[in-house]
Amino acid sequence: MNAAGSINTTKTRSMVATALMTAVICALSPFSIPIGPIPISFTNLAIFLTLYLVGHKAGTVSVILYLLIGLAGVPVFSGFSGGIAKLAGPTGGYLIGYVPMAFIAGLFIDRFTAAREASVKTAAVHVAGMILGTIVLYTLGIAWFCFSMDSDVRAALGLCVIPFIPGDAAKMVIAALIGPVIKNRISHVL
Repeated sequence: MNAAGSINTTKTRSMVATALMTAVICALSPFSIPIGPIPISFTNLAIFLTLYLVGHKAGTVSVILYLLIGLAGVPVFSGFSGGIAKLAGPTGGYLIGYVPMAFIAGLFIDRFTAAREASVKTAAVHVAGMILGTIVLYTLGIAWFCFSMDSDVRAALGLCVIPFIPGDAAKMVIAALIGPVIKNRISHVL
């Protein structure tokens, strides 16, 4: 195969992997547990796993495509909802916050991964990146929640962040443990 054919094959694989991971995010995100104005969802876990499998650039594109699909009205957001009204509602800041969360966490995952080497130190750095990305997610989510619900920051923290910290931490650890394993198992496909 010549160089042009190899480049086209690589681009095609990248586009297919991005589309596949967008589909995974769309499939997992609607499942949620309603506990108030902000539900517990699997979206951030799906995003973290996407970052392990396709990297920060394609992973961020997957998140953007997920948002566009949801904004078009396809019920891929939490609770099997979709449409522009979801963006204007109390969870809109979180939806937008998934983009910088993916980019930031993905940078840590991409930059601090030795080829086929999984270590406690590497996993800790990955989780640190996920924490940083999630802080940005929480910040955007709280800001929009306060604006759209005419709430103060203290109340927003109590409703929109504190109850989610243990679950989000668990999702980060799960992603750091199984993400590299899945990547190694399917690296020849993606």
